[in-house]
Amino acid sequence: MNGYEAIAKILKQEGVEWMACFPANPLIEAIAKEGIKPFVFRQERGGIMAADGFSRMMATEGKFGVFACQGGPGIENAFGGIAQASSEGVPIIFLPDGPGVGVTPTSPNFSGPDNFRFITKWAQSVTHAERIPGQMRQALSIMKNGRPGPVMLEMQRDVMSNEVSSLDDFRSPQRYVAAPDKSDLRAAVKKLLAAKKPVIWAGQGVLYAGAAAKLTELAELTQIPVITTMPGKSAFDERHPLSLGAANKSAPKGVWEWLKSSDVLFAIGASLTKTNFGINIPSGKTLIHSTANYDDIDKEYTTDIGLIGDANKTICMLIDEIKAEIGEEGRKSDSSSQEAVAEVKKEWMNDWAALLNSDMDPINPYRLVNEINKAVDHENTIVTHDAGHPRDQLMPFYTATVPHSYIGWGKSTHLGYGIPLMIGAKIAHPEKMCINFMGDAAFGMSGLDLETANRIGAPITTVLLNNGTMGGYNRALPTAMGEYNAGNMGGNYAGIAEDLGGVGIKITDPSEIGGALTKARQINDDEGKSVLLDVKTQQWLEFSEYKD
Repeated sequence: MNGYEAIAKILKQEGVEWMACFPANPLIEAIAKEGIKPFVFRQERGGIMAADGFSRMMATEGKFGVFACQGGPGIENAFGGIAQASSEGVPIIFLPDGPGVGVTPTSPNFSGPDNFRFITKWAQSVTHAERIPGQMRQALSIMKNGRPGPVMLEMQRDVMSNEVSSLDDFRSPQRYVAAPDKSDLRAAVKKLLAAKKPVIWAGQGVLYAGAAAKLTELAELTQIPVITTMPGKSAFDERHPLSLGAANKSAPKGVWEWLKSSDVLFAIGASLTKTNFGINIPSGKTLIHSTANYDDIDKEYTTDIGLIGDANKTICMLIDEIKAEIGEEGRKSDSSSQEAVAEVKKEWMNDWAALLNSDMDPINPYRLVNEINKAVDHENTIVTHDAGHPRDQLMPFYTATVPHSYIGWGKSTHLGYGIPLMIGAKIAHPEKMCINFMGDAAFGMSGLDLETANRIGAPITTVLLNNGTMGGYNRALPTAMGEYNAGNMGGNYAGIAEDLGGVGIKITDPSEIGGALTKARQINDDEGKSVLLDVKTQQWLEFSEYKD
């Protein structure tokens, strides 16, 4: 067998059932012969982002997304999608075609490994066919262990045609998890139990470790309220009386209150990386930081106690230690924290009730979010936001319930991410309704992949805020937008969805939203078509921010 055939067999052995790709790569034919489905997207970034969405859903089951593209412009165009996966901590294996070992080092040709090593955990080229089993084993091992992230193996075409006789050398690598030092763990427990107003900060690592149930047990045992990060949203049921919500640059009032007044913050499964799209942790707190990545400790904030290890294993050890200190029932009988959380939630909802129930014309985006919240089956729905105002408006108010029912992201903010992300989620969970909440500017970046969703049998629903402008940009560009119409845009987006083989529904009255979502789910399920709800909305510049 040649190198492409060897990689295809390894992917098959690893349980890969589909591969995102665009537009040409000999691996596409090789994996098809192995029974792996090649799904061709409308551009490189879309394919990568679909692999990303799949990986987020399936990482706890040991499954991951794969993307292949051609060399030259293909690998160059892929850079943005891989950079997004890197910043968001998503495991993907990237397998681009290469121009040949005699060509790559020649300037000014684009070198994959030289450029992608900055945004991947590992980037190499196949320069000898016999090394393929070892390189694939190393790539998969690095992808599966430590901080999640993409890996790249460039397939140099002049050596991939050579014979591979060493495939029997390949062994599927295992995922290994670490546990924190017990003395550090005991010190953390003492700090938590002695705190006057502790808070838990839960990140995406809780989801990857499958630790949501244990996080709930820990919160109930100690009666400590929980904040999740954007990518960690859904790691803790937001209907729970100890849930404060998710921390975006906009967030529920309880997030702001507890971050300001808490004395001990326990971060679990989070990098604590500062970002323009999140909330910084105020100074003056005792910080207990649990992460699988050594590099996160003392990176942005001074760590008082570091717990290096898998989130699930760490929480299990904490629970055992806490029970040994305060008994099996812990502090479950103390309802004071729940009462305080309920009070601030009530205040917050009263602050926003008018907008959430607004009859404004055009539709207020918060009314749109509220109608979505009321209409969907949360346990059987996966939702994501796109970048910008849709993120800032949806994140605080949409209720995430079970793990992976919401895909939050924001360290990197590529417009158009939501459509391919939901396609990948739909491939992972075809039984669930997958909803992407996006603006009209974002649609221009990835709207054609609605055709991909229909073609490959992964129908999604897109809720598009059609306000005719890039939200908020008029503040920074008053002359450019006012006099030259820069950033103002329009279109018949429902019509585009129809022309791409899906269904478009125009909505101008908020009373139509719930019924349209019910119809969309039926069309997704029964007809296998994607649906776009083209909602006429107004630009709205108020957000759930409670800063001093």
